[in-house]
Amino acid sequence: MAKGNASITLIGVGVAKIGTEFVFNGPVNECETCKLKNTCLNLDVGRRYRIVTVRGNVKHDCALHDLGVKAVEVVESPSIVAIDAKNAFVGSKILYKQNECEVFDCKIYELCHPDGVREERLTISAVLGDAPQACPEGKPLKLVELKR
Repeated sequence: MAKGNASITLIGVGVAKIGTEFVFNGPVNECETCKLKNTCLNLDVGRRYRIVTVRGNVKHDCALHDLGVKAVEVVESPSIVAIDAKNAFVGSKILYKQNECEVFDCKIYELCHPDGVREERLTISAVLGDAPQACPEGKPLKLVELKR
């Protein structure tokens, strides 16, 4: 697994497992006085990450995590999203925008409004096929993998 763009950060012992994905939501008040905050808070807020390595067994105390935190290596995760089918071509660079939709109870709403993806220029690294369900607004959608 390529780790060329890996970052080292600290994460709760209970979730420090290879393959765990999370969206970094940024600091909370308890972080302000922590001596380890520079290591914990070195990720981009709102981005999705995946743990690729758990580094050793050393646990550090943390005001947020009862069991403490440990060092891990993370990489930015590709995002699986539903986009307009006419724009779904491998290798295309697109300005990603969430689909405009008011059907909040739609079963694929989260694919059209994924956590950890901003409105920005991204590359379609794979076209995965049709959305798992038809859009209730009739939009033709394809599932794609996006990378920054």
